[in-house]
Amino acid sequence: MGMSEFYGAGDESESIAVIHRALELGVTLLDTADMYGPYLNEELVGRAIAGRRSDVVLATKFGIVRDPEGGRSLRGDREYVRASVEGSLKRLGVDVIDLYYLHRVSTNAPIEETVGAMSELVTEGKVRFLGLSEAGPETLRRASSVHPITALQSEWSLWSRDIEAEIVPTARELGIGIVPYSPLGRGVLTGRFTSSADFGAGDFRAANPRFSGSNLDTNLRMVEALRALAAERGVTAGQLALAWVQHRGDDVVPIPGTKRIKYLEENVAAASLSLSADDLAAIEAAVPVEAVAGDRYPDMSSIGR
Repeated sequence: MGMSEFYGAGDESESIAVIHRALELGVTLLDTADMYGPYLNEELVGRAIAGRRSDVVLATKFGIVRDPEGGRSLRGDREYVRASVEGSLKRLGVDVIDLYYLHRVSTNAPIEETVGAMSELVTEGKVRFLGLSEAGPETLRRASSVHPITALQSEWSLWSRDIEAEIVPTARELGIGIVPYSPLGRGVLTGRFTSSADFGAGDFRAANPRFSGSNLDTNLRMVEALRALAAERGVTAGQLALAWVQHRGDDVVPIPGTKRIKYLEENVAAASLSLSADDLAAIEAAVPVEAVAGDRYPDMSSIGR
């Protein structure tokens, strides 16, 4: 996402180099969405994987519709499902998408209609597996009754643990893998940001409740505690935060994003960190989730339905 929008300006040649380096390091899962850009990120990923399709497990998402005035709506009707997949296949330059997600639960169609249409894409060989993003327990159950759901993509990090009470247990009961996005707290848990002034022009985070005003001040104090803990262990704060998410279970596959090879390599190295129960407890004490200030989004109405 950040390569094309939301986190300030990107550089296509550098972004493609990051993707190629990820493949060299053994990273296989690439995640995008048609609304990033919109459309630009799928095109970028398509160029990056040209000639290397067999090296990649390719995931993309649909269902958030953006209008020219900046507004957004949610669609999941059968007609839109079919139109969306054709657009994504063309932009990505592939014949099949490995994992196709509904980006947010639709407001214009029941989940049974959406997943039913998605299942037709599996039958037709355009999609291999189905996923949902930010879906609640009841939606997961209803969707799974129509077609097996392979993955649930939801925000999960030291700062965002609301899925743990009901959503994670439901996913595990149904055999659904969990794909945490923003496992580094949109990059802020790395310690790279010390004030809102560090967010460049056009950066989504500057308007995010969690990263503005007194909320940011409160949250950065926790980041400092995490940095101190990481320094004691000879790693970065981001590596500790990412390893914590990775240790949530064998069915958990976090997807940290970056535009820089340096941070990509740090993220990959975090996957090999082994944390003891005491380590995990110390990390959680440094970043107590109940003390986190501010919502994840300015509008939480489409989350966890």
